[in-house]
Amino acid sequence: MEECIIEIRHLWTQFGSQVVHRDLNLCVHHREILSLVGGSGSGKTALLRQMLGLEKPARGEVRVFGEPLHDGDPETLRRLRKRWGVLFQEGALFSALSVFDNVALPLRELKTLDEELIRDLVILKLDMVGIEARHADKRPAELSGGMVKRVALARALALEPELLFLDEPTAGLDPDRSESFVKLIAELRRELDLTVVMVTHDLDTLVALSDRVAVLCDQQLVAVGPVHEIAGLTHKFICNFFQGDRGQRALEAVKNLVADINAQRPLPRVR
Repeated sequence: MEECIIEIRHLWTQFGSQVVHRDLNLCVHHREILSLVGGSGSGKTALLRQMLGLEKPARGEVRVFGEPLHDGDPETLRRLRKRWGVLFQEGALFSALSVFDNVALPLRELKTLDEELIRDLVILKLDMVGIEARHADKRPAELSGGMVKRVALARALALEPELLFLDEPTAGLDPDRSESFVKLIAELRRELDLTVVMVTHDLDTLVALSDRVAVLCDQQLVAVGPVHEIAGLTHKFICNFFQGDRGQRALEAVKNLVADINAQRPLPRVR
């Protein structure tokens, strides 16, 4: 049996009288990329926030690395948060801080590292995501959308996490930058042995990266499995999502993208 990095047991999400999730059960396996998909209002973001310990389910349990997130022990949550990184949808960089200081922030919060070591680690993380050191003094407003995503990814990786959460990682990127970012995530996942949970509505990103897909609909997880198996199901939402022209193009185009990723071609540098 594969190890569960995240285990969700009989989870209910409810806001007042509105039930968003009803008795969800899910295991995120070690070293997999699992993607959450669903229509508007299906609770993708709510479920992600519960996995991060930012919201508490109405009922049920979320365990990460075998430990319960919502048992009221703040120290456990603080310790677990050092083992994961988060890439938020718009990057969520601090606009008043430089690229360097944004990536250095989680390292400085440890209060155990001197500035010389922090500098070396920040430059290493920036290089890891394809950002040259000469960009370190820039503010987020001076960066392209693709560079913002990469800097935010460097910050998410600053503490060398075992688990990475991605919220719409390619949203707002043009096709070329999106493809480059997908290749970057695939390479980092392979090199760092990451387990990844991703929320995305972008079919190209979904098909290219996902080991499995979890589909939220009608308050439930209606299907969990490899993307090609999910795409063949007859559920109404799944048919609309995967079997339109765009979905078919994504499934076909990913064959070439996966071939490129597996060939481990060098990633383009951001100039």
